[in-house]
Amino acid sequence: MVAFNKQPDISNELLTGTTIMAVEFEGGVVIGADSRTTTGSYIANRVTDKLTPITEHIYCCRSGSAADTQAVADLVKYYLEYHSIELEEEVLVKTAARIFQRLCYFNRDNLTAGIICAGFDKENGGQVYSIPLGGMCIRQPFAIGGSGSSYIYGYCDSNYRQGMSKEECLNFCKNAVALAMNRDGSSGGVIRLAVIDQSGIRREVVSGKEIPVFNGI
Repeated sequence: MVAFNKQPDISNELLTGTTIMAVEFEGGVVIGADSRTTTGSYIANRVTDKLTPITEHIYCCRSGSAADTQAVADLVKYYLEYHSIELEEEVLVKTAARIFQRLCYFNRDNLTAGIICAGFDKENGGQVYSIPLGGMCIRQPFAIGGSGSSYIYGYCDSNYRQGMSKEECLNFCKNAVALAMNRDGSSGGVIRLAVIDQSGIRREVVSGKEIPVFNGI
């Protein structure tokens, strides 16, 4: 028997099958991500912005469920606004990372959220914290996440070095995300990059023929 007027399957989560990363340099951080959002095998959005502002000097990169990660980011932003008012000064990056960790850890059975929290504060300079699925929190000189990250661990390990300049970090992020987009079917679109330092944030988009090409692919 043929079924007519069958209701569409809306059980699939809207997932940011993703490549996200962040790198520390002297005086700040560079963050980057692709822009593809998928629901199942369908590309729902080709130009998603996965670099989410938390404060003027703190951003997060989101991977996992788009709804979960956006909700967590909104809650952290809300808490930090009140915290900043109470302190009468800008909050620390590690404070933002710990709030991300608590929300992700205590709701780990209900969330699909992998977060990289990165930014600058006057006490500790540029900092990168990785909060993967499950709610662990660790500071790293660079962090990668999302479905595309499994394709670029070798590249990142062999090309990262301590003491890289801001421009070197930008190129490192751009090449790594481009490599992941080349191999990972869930990563794609454009490359969004941002530099966060004492003066604030400066963003750029790499698209079209500006995206690095490797081995002619």
